[in-house]
Amino acid sequence: MGDPSHSFEAYFKRATSPLVVLRLLLDRAMYVYEISQEMKQRSGGKFTISVLYPVLYRLEEQGYVKVERTEAVNNRLRSYYGITDAGRRYFAQARKEYEEMHQVFTDLMEGGE
Repeated sequence: MGDPSHSFEAYFKRATSPLVVLRLLLDRAMYVYEISQEMKQRSGGKFTISVLYPVLYRLEEQGYVKVERTEAVNNRLRSYYGITDAGRRYFAQARKEYEEMHQVFTDLMEGGE
């Protein structure tokens, strides 16, 4: 079976997690734990990411998300991330590309055994 970090599922999650995060942020600004819980809830526990910060930092560097506000909760700062206009445009384009590639992949898989 090999290393679980090299499984198809792990690669798929790594590739699609930015899109999932952007999709969730289309609904409202959220803090990291809230994003992870929403992801878990909407996927029935099947799509979880143990470390979301690198995904968010990369999206922030690319200008697709930004910290909209920071609140102090129990002596800890909680940053709420929101999607930018550039993030909305990127999400729409990437989702379209994903759907096209998904169809190509489905067509390829149906041809073979």
